[in-house]
Amino acid sequence: MENASVNCKIEHHAMMFAFLARQAIRLCGEKGKEAILHGMTVYGNERGARMAANALARGDELTTMTNQAYGEWRPDYDGQMEFGTLRTEPTLQTYIAKCAWCDAWKKHNITEYGKYYCVNVDNAVYQGFRPDFVCTPTVASLSWGGSRCEFDWGHPLSPEEVTALAKKKQELGSSCMQDFNFHTAHLKHTLSKVLIEKLGEDGKRAVDLALKDYAETFGEEYLTVLTDIDPGLF
Repeated sequence: MENASVNCKIEHHAMMFAFLARQAIRLCGEKGKEAILHGMTVYGNERGARMAANALARGDELTTMTNQAYGEWRPDYDGQMEFGTLRTEPTLQTYIAKCAWCDAWKKHNITEYGKYYCVNVDNAVYQGFRPDFVCTPTVASLSWGGSRCEFDWGHPLSPEEVTALAKKKQELGSSCMQDFNFHTAHLKHTLSKVLIEKLGEDGKRAVDLALKDYAETFGEEYLTVLTDIDPGLF
């Protein structure tokens, strides 16, 4: 049973990725980098597919509007993130000016590895939601030295859809959201699986070393809590 007193935050999620990326790249170089980027695409696709399943189960079509409505996470506290909309037409464009993932990597001096999280995750989630959708970063992201992240979602939001989005978000509340115990467990599960598939024994060693780094940084209980979550939910 999940230990209710151990609550992972965005920092734990960010560092799970960074530790896995660091060990994979240190052990396997370019092949390690390719494996971690592939793993993030798989992970993002899985998240997007889960969002799509939630939308379809509630009778909603898969559109850019519903993609924005069915997000699965929220910041740990008000002010932790700063994001918003640049425009809604002719295509939706959004930005992130303050990012808790970037803040975590900076705090632990590991941005050089954490930044690989940002290469394709938003597009991978979007394409997992609907394979013909494409999310395009339009500037260098925060983790790669940019002043803010900006994304073009390829489709407009009409004034009616903007109103419908606000209503849908209010209606859904947190019903489709998951906590960061879940998200960190999902990240650990999928990236570990891909690294071992792609890198064999070196992948297994990278995973073992990364999980050791994680447990030493946050405490063994923050690793144990992740094993209590059924991988079938991912």
